[in-house]
Amino acid sequence: METYGLHRYPGKLFVVEGVDGSGKSTQIALLRQWLISEGYTVFFSEWNSSPLVKKTTSRGKKKQLLTPTTFSLIHATDFADRTEHDIIPPLKAGAIVLADRYIYTAFARDVARNVDRQWVRELYQFAVQPTCAFYFRVPLDVSLNRILTGRTELKYYEAGMDLGLSSDPRQSFTLFQQRIVDEYEAMVEEFDLTVMDATLTIPEQQRMMRKLVRPHLEGVRRLRPPLPGKELENIARGIEILHSRNSREEL
Repeated sequence: METYGLHRYPGKLFVVEGVDGSGKSTQIALLRQWLISEGYTVFFSEWNSSPLVKKTTSRGKKKQLLTPTTFSLIHATDFADRTEHDIIPPLKAGAIVLADRYIYTAFARDVARNVDRQWVRELYQFAVQPTCAFYFRVPLDVSLNRILTGRTELKYYEAGMDLGLSSDPRQSFTLFQQRIVDEYEAMVEEFDLTVMDATLTIPEQQRMMRKLVRPHLEGVRRLRPPLPGKELENIARGIEILHSRNSREEL
């Protein structure tokens, strides 16, 4: 197993990983609401969200100028900026940081784009080792159905069209996603990822996730006592909130 920055900070870092359509974003959003209701200070960071490279990435995608190596370096720059500003400071302050995608996304996607596996791993040697990294495992046909249902078209890089796998965007997307799944599966043992069955119901997955997270919260400072309420009711309410924020979001 590769060794990244040992986590010596008082805070905790929990990350979720998985292919698009695995439901990981829903689960980390529910976990975030639960942790806040428990009185913890929670910070959130998501993949490819740094303002430092957002315009460059958008321009490169629009003009289809990004090579696999360029793509990899841009995402590494994004991650480095977020690590410095959004991840390490809260961890130093003793807060909880949740990340929707982490270094394992780069390891899966970049290698799926034929970037050298060892080179990518060395590129992210500065990363902080997560307290726990959840990998949401889902059959490829299930995730593809979730993503493709109702979609009229797929974006060029999203479908992996830059790889020349197929001239048909949906076929290319399927082949590209299979490559990504293969890389994730190979990383489970390498990085001791916590595998979650993403075919279970949303409440079942969330209960399991909270059960796995809870032991790591010992000693983490709370701002206030936890709010009263039944766990199932809280999960149901959380799902309602997510629906209200974006009724078209795929859970």
